[in-house]
Amino acid sequence: MPAELQTALLLLVVGMITVFIILSLVVLTGRTLIWVVNKYFSEEEKITYDYALPYIEDDLIYKKKLAAITAAVEIATKGQGKITKVERV
Repeated sequence: MPAELQTALLLLVVGMITVFIILSLVVLTGRTLIWVVNKYFSEEEKITYDYALPYIEDDLIYKKKLAAITAAVEIATKGQGKITKVERV
């Protein structure tokens, strides 16, 4: 094997290993940062919702969701679509 080819293959292997190590460090650092922020700095409240009774107390929210669905259908179908029934899946 010529010396130039051997040097080229060595550089290729060293470069690929270096890129793999650096990308692994970036991924691990990102996951660790996300975990720390979510564990210690999250101010999000845990919302419990009873899915058995979806819209009994939230009639105003139901109307807003229905309006959003209607607007989305109007835009998507360019005024040609018609909503006949809305069900929770």
